[in-house]
Amino acid sequence: MTRRSHAPRELTVSTAEARRTAGIPLVQAPPPAHPRTIAIVMLSAIGDAVHVLPVANALRRTWPKARITWIIQPGPHALVRGHAAVDEFIVFRRRGGLEAWRSYAELRNAVGGRTFDLVLALQVYFKAGLITALLRSPFKLGFDRARARDLNWLFTTHRIAPHPPQHVQDQYFEFLYAIGVDPEPVEWGIRLTDEERAARAAFFAKLERPVCAIVVGTSKRRKNWAPERCARIIDALHLEFGMRTLLVGGPSMVEREMADRILAHASVRPIDTLGNELRRLVYLIAGSDLVISPDTGPLHIARALDVPVIGLYGYTNPKRTGPYRKYADLVVDGYARYPGEDYPVSMDYRPEGMDRVTVEAVLEKVELAAKQYPRSPGGDTAGG
Repeated sequence: MTRRSHAPRELTVSTAEARRTAGIPLVQAPPPAHPRTIAIVMLSAIGDAVHVLPVANALRRTWPKARITWIIQPGPHALVRGHAAVDEFIVFRRRGGLEAWRSYAELRNAVGGRTFDLVLALQVYFKAGLITALLRSPFKLGFDRARARDLNWLFTTHRIAPHPPQHVQDQYFEFLYAIGVDPEPVEWGIRLTDEERAARAAFFAKLERPVCAIVVGTSKRRKNWAPERCARIIDALHLEFGMRTLLVGGPSMVEREMADRILAHASVRPIDTLGNELRRLVYLIAGSDLVISPDTGPLHIARALDVPVIGLYGYTNPKRTGPYRKYADLVVDGYARYPGEDYPVSMDYRPEGMDRVTVEAVLEKVELAAKQYPRSPGGDTAGG
């Protein structure tokens, strides 16, 4: 008797389906035709949480009666809590050291022995793999072995087909294609509550000029732009474009340090709004006329809210992590080593790239944004 293999199944590409969708490689798979319970495993990173929202919306459109559960950490949960496409959030509170086991025990208790018809393992870190392993499901879909870091391929029963690097959003859509779900139309659905709308209105009522929100930085220093250059942008926005500026960001020491250096160099004082209230950051972005940001979560929030955003890229590849399908013309591309470089989509970093992002290039994008994407006063962008 031949021993039956229990290795995860790698799904194959359907040529006919790929042809039908203009050459995008799709996969055919035998997931449940009408799953009643679906679990999404995506724990951390604000930007990744934004990218998961179109996945959740597509699942909801396809299976409106399914119960969708999202396992997530507290930081990004603050952004997406109450989202219309998700029935339940299970918040994974990660602990370190000897206390780590408690985090997984609490998760196991929260799941309560349920069996999910379908699990989408969208994150490749080991902690996410352990969570996927704890979930009961006959169909746990994860990345192919080449992309499944930290041995995550061991924790899934099925894998999406191998695929060349592409935009992170499209990478998540590979999971939808694998289970026969159409991601179109791409919708994020970040909505403001009535209280947030009122707070936004009160905040911006005091400002007479158009507003540009500047994201001061990220926890990864090599993604950040020089504070001195940012200060020159603030002065130019005031003097040449008649705009007020907000400094926006989180409570990290790196962001506070960046903001203080910007404040020290700017002749025109911006409004400092840094803090630990993520939903406040959302309504500040939603109320702004323009956002300037390095590659970090608030940039993708701005895109999801359809607020014009100038992306400052040098360390990371904008073809992989730039604003999705819109505002690519506003990207300042320091990742390119020379103008017009036709580099491929990749995960490679270019540590010197942010030095190539110049003040002059950013101001050119500000002018372009004013012409191409004029904003209506009081417009509501906190949707789609």
